[in-house]
Amino acid sequence: MPTPNAATRPDTPADLPEPLSEPSIEELRLEVVMGALGDPLRMGIVHKLLVDAEDFDHACGWFGLDRPKSSLTHHFRTLRDAGLIRQRQYGLERRSHVRVADLNARFPGLLALVADWAPQPE
Repeated sequence: MPTPNAATRPDTPADLPEPLSEPSIEELRLEVVMGALGDPLRMGIVHKLLVDAEDFDHACGWFGLDRPKSSLTHHFRTLRDAGLIRQRQYGLERRSHVRVADLNARFPGLLALVADWAPQPE
């Protein structure tokens, strides 16, 4: 079973902005997390962050999604509100990464399933 790349990244950079509001690890609820992952676009975002991430945080443009900005804002906020991703504001840009340690502690094995997931062709 592959280990998500995000789990093996170097330590968090020291000069990061504070994260946007998110649930604490104790507030993470499986039904909310699964609801957020139930949308194939959001599952794809988390999958890409786990499997393809090279930097600590990634901007929305890195994902290459052909969707209106308002739609992407909704999907990223849903992931953040569910506790799947952490977002930070860098000037006008929000960057994201998966909350690997928190999710592995709260729901062991969940991120490995997401990393192993492959989208179905349309």
